[in-house]
Amino acid sequence: MQNLVKRIIGISVIVLVIILAFKYCQFKKDDDSDIQYNTNLIQQQILNVGKLVVTEGHFSEVITYKNQQKYFMDMISFEKKALVVVNANVTVAYDLHKMKYDIDEKNKTITILNIPKEEITINPDIQFYDVEQSKLNPFTGDDYNKINKSVKANLAKKIETSSLKTNAENRLISELSKILIMTNSMGWKLQYNGKTIESETELNQDLKL
Repeated sequence: MQNLVKRIIGISVIVLVIILAFKYCQFKKDDDSDIQYNTNLIQQQILNVGKLVVTEGHFSEVITYKNQQKYFMDMISFEKKALVVVNANVTVAYDLHKMKYDIDEKNKTITILNIPKEEITINPDIQFYDVEQSKLNPFTGDDYNKINKSVKANLAKKIETSSLKTNAENRLISELSKILIMTNSMGWKLQYNGKTIESETELNQDLKL
């Protein structure tokens, strides 16, 4: 009788161990599945964010172009001048397809490694008015190249001090904040420059380019 009881207890222990082992393996399997699911979801969200963010603006300016050609020891000069009216369409773009990042599944952390710099495109429409020139000092292709170069340089300065670049950065932050919202909702962390980003305010400060 005692032997029978011992056998029953022994069998029960073995069965219990098998059940516990099965449960543990099942738990590990589910845990791995969750990690894989979360990682795939994060990668898909980053792909959705990884697009071209474009901000457009328009600038106008009027400049006067002058040039003199002097002859006979500068005793005689021939001037040419023109009123130049410029209307330019400008775009500031961030290509987030070029963003570099790392996904650490073990520590549930996304690290932004690199954010692409903005790409500024200036397309000026240049019109000439009140053109004055002489046969000894006519307008040439070199003049138009100088004017075009000067126009783009002036517009680049205006862009730096305008709200266009700021608006473009704000749109970039808005796109990247989607990653922050997702990581927070899933219990993951977002890092940049060795710092954990916990709010959109920090994102705005730390990702300022």
